[in-house]
Amino acid sequence: MTLRIGNASGFYGDRATAWREMLDGGELDVLTGDYLAELTMLILGRDRLKDPATGYAKTFLRQLESVIGSAQERGVRLVTNAGGLNPAGLADAVRALAARLGLDVAVAHVEGDDVNALVPGLTANAYLGAFGIAECLNAGADIVVTGRVTDASLVVGPGIARFGWTRDDLDALAGATVAGHVLECGAQATGGNYAFFTELPDRARRPGFPLAELHADGSAVITKHPGTGGAVTVETVTAQLLYEIGTPAYAGPDVVADFASIRLAADGPDRVRVSGVRGAPPPPSLKVGVNSLGGFRNAMTFVLCGLEIESKSDLVRAQLTDALGPDGLEFTLARTDRPDADSEAAASALLTVSIKDSDPKRAGRTFSQAAVELALASYPGLALTAPPGDATPFGVFTGHFVPQEAVEHVAVRPDGTRRTIPPPATTIAGTPPDSQPGSPQQPPPGVAVPLGTVFGARSGDKGGDANIGVWARAEPAYAWLRDHLTADRLRELLPEARPLPIERYELPNLLAVNFVVRGILGEGVAASTRFDPQGKALGEWLRSRVVELPQELLS
Repeated sequence: MTLRIGNASGFYGDRATAWREMLDGGELDVLTGDYLAELTMLILGRDRLKDPATGYAKTFLRQLESVIGSAQERGVRLVTNAGGLNPAGLADAVRALAARLGLDVAVAHVEGDDVNALVPGLTANAYLGAFGIAECLNAGADIVVTGRVTDASLVVGPGIARFGWTRDDLDALAGATVAGHVLECGAQATGGNYAFFTELPDRARRPGFPLAELHADGSAVITKHPGTGGAVTVETVTAQLLYEIGTPAYAGPDVVADFASIRLAADGPDRVRVSGVRGAPPPPSLKVGVNSLGGFRNAMTFVLCGLEIESKSDLVRAQLTDALGPDGLEFTLARTDRPDADSEAAASALLTVSIKDSDPKRAGRTFSQAAVELALASYPGLALTAPPGDATPFGVFTGHFVPQEAVEHVAVRPDGTRRTIPPPATTIAGTPPDSQPGSPQQPPPGVAVPLGTVFGARSGDKGGDANIGVWARAEPAYAWLRDHLTADRLRELLPEARPLPIERYELPNLLAVNFVVRGILGEGVAASTRFDPQGKALGEWLRSRVVELPQELLS
């Protein structure tokens, strides 16, 4: 027996037509949509401040209107976390939509993730597991709306409902968790954001969305609908498996999946088999994501052209510090200029000045006007990339933990009856695997080339931290990666990471090494003033750095 589960959304703002494409593209049993991220919860929290009746992903309703009838006709059940901070509100809105369209649709929702009473904040939501979703499906729901569940739970829940897994079926739960992790970011599993994108077929077309053929033992085949763009290969799946992970012990509310046990194998064109995943009991605590309002922020960017770039930057720094005082100011100089350039743009560098402050006036027009007032009183050739603007509020993300039994995980069935999902009876407060800094070895003389000539990478944000997963394309290259890309070597290649704690984990089954760089994103994406606030391009920066590689790896 196979359960075909597709994905039609990887984030709040993903391709609006994906729900229709997935329903029309081929056979499905379940179609999921992932809308939530740390930043999204902040956005929804601010929405809820303006209107307590909101707090959910409104785009889902617009997408659903064009497909709800088709899904019902075809017997495809829909599962989404678009409920955000108000799953009951979105469930009611879905029922109203169905009624307006003359459809009889059974809608259920999962709630209980809001733990503001335990951990105060603008938003405070525990990452719930999959058994509430399964209860809703078993009660006959056509559409299940959740709040903050783990992204993988959108896939694990339907697996529990179809195959009857219990909390003791740890390997099956772990396998489904891995399949859910592959699907959760949509087209990233089918060639989107892929390091070797120029090798993909029909790369000018948009990649299709992925689906998993999930089996009773938790193994799965990752594929996509025929005729859709992109590709599903061992490497595109590997890239997504490395996205936003930490230790190989991938902890969730229902199971700890051992990512080091994952085995991937090609299973035909655009088909990759995922098997061998081992599971262990979950931890006794649930992760809680808390967003708080941190103050106000603003930024202005100066164009510095031609000679004496550093001195021009120093002058702006001194002038703005004199005008505003140093508190909350941050200066970032991007040396995008080239000597003897044949265009003005190529001769220019960019100095971005950011400010954070609890006072919206100081961070607003006081700051931006101070920048504008330098127009005729600073360095030669001064230009700004945008007019002055007001400050905007920013949020701070922090992670907390609460006991599983402190959270009331509730499935609200289509008939309105409520069932509390008991926490797992068996948990293990396991210690995370030790970081593996690597054994520094002096590489033999080789050919100086960018690291990305041979290795792929993918990176992403987890609160104020970022991960960088690096994979090899063959065993000999993995041997070099394992032996030579140590935590200290990463610090040399990425100077911004030099003062920060770095954890390193080896994933030999994936021919990969994963790094977690603690604190590189500061207080999280909503507060970060980095050029790349979500760390999405850290992997590509690393791939661009020149290293010496053995000639045999280049042939």
